Amino acid sequence: MWPYPRIVAHRGGGTLAPENTIAALRCGLAYGFRAVEFDVMLSRDGIGMVMHDEQFGRTVPGLGSVPTTDAADLARLDAGGWFGPEFRGEPVPTFTGFVEYCQAQRIWMNIEIKPAQGFEAATGRWVAEATRDKFTAALAAGDPAGLPLLSSFSMAALAAARDAVPALPRGCLFDTLPADWQGQAAALDAVAIHTNHQHLTPALAQAVKQTGLGLFCYTVNTPERARDILAWGVDGFCTDRIDLIGPAFA
Repeated sequence: MWPYPRIVAHRGGGTLAPENTIAALRCGLAYGFRAVEFDVMLSRDGIGMVMHDEQFGRTVPGLGSVPTTDAADLARLDAGGWFGPEFRGEPVPTFTGFVEYCQAQRIWMNIEIKPAQGFEAATGRWVAEATRDKFTAALAAGDPAGLPLLSSFSMAALAAARDAVPALPRGCLFDTLPADWQGQAAALDAVAIHTNHQHLTPALAQAVKQTGLGLFCYTVNTPERARDILAWGVDGFCTDRIDLIGPAFA
């Protein structure tokens, strides 16, 4: 039901490093994490870049957006200076480079497909195909534990990923579980439901588990809350507080 790590570093280093950067991955590793959740969006020239926000201004300086900027120009932006001077000049990673670093360090990946508006299908398809190209051996072996888990709030993106590479596992992301969450998961042949822990209840957790789906939560930042949801049957969660909740937390 859940062959993946239970505790996952949110965007690499949580609150301890600039999100979605190689520096964040190094930070997570320093705290013992070999599991990461991160976001992928397409550049103007159709290259997957590891960024969460469509618009510039929060994690990279200036005006502009990911879907209107070429990958080479995105890679030259400073993705670390906003966090602290010691991270100034940290680049925006390409999806390919980020995945290769994770593979080299044996870091499991929850890849969130984060499409810019209007690019849902294109992003889902691109991420699935690029992931397939990096995991040909694991796909051939048929071992889900050796594969990343794709997730998205966009069901259109997940449908495109399913159509492109059906063998890659998928999780449906919901802030609040809709009434038809089970039908949506079934339509996408998803293996898991991912949801905001703040809107989860013991009854909802049990309803998900009774379907045989995995249940993953975001973003759990206190040990007390982590213990609560694990007791409800939640299979795994991501956290920003990698300093408080370690990879072996129970």
